[in-house]
Amino acid sequence: MRARVLAVLAAEENRKWWTLFAVSFGLFMIMLDNTVVNVALPTMQRDLHVSISQLEWVVIAYALTFASLLITGGKLADLYGRRRIFVVGLVIFSLSSLACGLASSAGFLIGARAVQGVGAALMNPATLSIIVATLAPKQRGQAIGIWAGVSALALAIGPLAGGLITQHLNWNWIFFINVPVGALAIVVSQLVIRESRDTSVEQSIDLPGLATSVGFLFALSYALVEGNRHGWTSPEILGLFAASAALLAAFVLVEHRQRLPMLDLSLFRIGAFTGANVVAMLVTLSMFGVFFFVSLYVQNILHYSATQAGAIFLPMVLLISVIAPVAGKLSDSVGSRWLMGGGMTLLGISLLLYERVGVHSNFWTLLPQLLVGGVGMAMTMSPMTSAAMGAVPVEKAGVGSGVLNSFRQVGGSLGIAVMGAIVAASIHHSPGSAAGAQDYVDGLHRGFEVAAAITFVAAFVAVVTVRTRPEVVREHIAELAA
Repeated sequence: MRARVLAVLAAEENRKWWTLFAVSFGLFMIMLDNTVVNVALPTMQRDLHVSISQLEWVVIAYALTFASLLITGGKLADLYGRRRIFVVGLVIFSLSSLACGLASSAGFLIGARAVQGVGAALMNPATLSIIVATLAPKQRGQAIGIWAGVSALALAIGPLAGGLITQHLNWNWIFFINVPVGALAIVVSQLVIRESRDTSVEQSIDLPGLATSVGFLFALSYALVEGNRHGWTSPEILGLFAASAALLAAFVLVEHRQRLPMLDLSLFRIGAFTGANVVAMLVTLSMFGVFFFVSLYVQNILHYSATQAGAIFLPMVLLISVIAPVAGKLSDSVGSRWLMGGGMTLLGISLLLYERVGVHSNFWTLLPQLLVGGVGMAMTMSPMTSAAMGAVPVEKAGVGSGVLNSFRQVGGSLGIAVMGAIVAASIHHSPGSAAGAQDYVDGLHRGFEVAAAITFVAAFVAVVTVRTRPEVVREHIAELAA
C-alpha cells in the first residue's frame, strides 16, 4: 500500500515537470517569433515586392496585437481555464503561422501576423499562470527560472535560426516550422496539463474593462512603435498618447465601479507586485533598445553577417539559461529583493562597459559586457517574475501574468523608442561615411549611459519595494483576501 502511494506521488511529481516542459515549449515558439522574422525581412521584401512601410508592418502587426491583448488573455485564462486558453492560443498561433508561410502578398502576410499576435497573447499569460497553479510555492522559483531561461534562449536563437533558415531554405520556413511544433505542443498539453481556473468568486466577462484595457495598450504601443518615424510632436503621435491616457483613466474608473472587475486593482497595494512590475518595465526599457541597436551596430559598423550578429549574444544567453533556474530556486528560500537589486546593478555595470566599443571593435571587445550582463539578467528576471507571481493569489494568476507581461512589453517598446531617439539625435553625417559611423557609436554611448542610469534606478526600486521573505508577501495576500 505504501509503495503504491509513493508511486502515485512520484507520478504526480513527474506530471508537474512535464507540465513545465509543455508550457515552455509554447513559450519558446512565442519568443522565437519575436526575433526570428527580423533577419528574413530583406528576403521577404524581394520575394513579395513590398514597400519598406509594409515591411515594417510585418513586425508591427504582431507586436501590437500581442501587447494589446496580454491582460485580456490572462483574464480569459482565469475565467475559462488556463489549459483551454493555452491550447486555443496554440491552435491560433499554429494556423496563422501556416497562413504566414503561404502568404503571397504583403496584405495577407500582415493580416496573418496580426492573428499570430492574438494567439501569442492568449498563450503567454497562460504559461506563467499554469506554472503557479500547478507547482508548490517552494518549487515555483526554480520553475520560473527555467521559464525565464527558455524565454531568453528563444530570443537569442531567433536571429541565428532566422539567418540559417532563410539562407539554406527560404523565409516561408520560419513560419512553417511552427506548425508541427505547435501540433506536438497541443497533444502534450492535453495529456499532461491539468485544467485550472479562478473559482474564488462568481465570474463574468467585464466587457467595459476589456475594451478600455485593449484600447489603452493598443494606443500606447502604437505611439511608442511609430514615434520615431512620425515624430514625437506630430499630431498623430500626440493624439495617440492623449487617447492612451484617457483610456487608462477610463479603465481605472470602470474597474473601481465594477462588481466583478477584469483586474482587481487592490493587487497594486501589494508592494512586491507593484515593485516587480515597475522593475520589469525598467529592465526591458533599458535592455531591449540595447539588444536592437547593438545588433545593428555589429552588422552596419563592424560588418558582421545577420547570422554572426545573432550568434554574438549566445554567450550572454547561455549564461542566462544556466543561472536563471539557480537564481529562481534561490529566490524561493531567500526572497527576490537582493537578487534583483544585485542583478540590476550588474546590468548597469555591463552597460557602462559598452563605452569601450568603437568603430573598429570586435567580438572580444563586446564579450566582457555580454558576460556581466548575462549574469545580471539571470539574477534579475527569474526573481522578478517569481516576486510578481508569488504576490498574486493563485486564482488571479492569469491576470497577474498578463499585467506583468504588459509592463514588460510596454517597457521594451519604450526602450527601443528612447534608444532610437538618442542615436538619431547624434547622427550628423551620412550613415555610410566614416564620420557617420562614429556618430552612430557616439549615439550608442549616450544611449548606454541613459540605460545604465535606468537599471540603477530599477535596482533601488527592487530593494525598496520587494519584500525580502516570500512568507511576508503571502501573509499580505491573506490580509487582502480577508
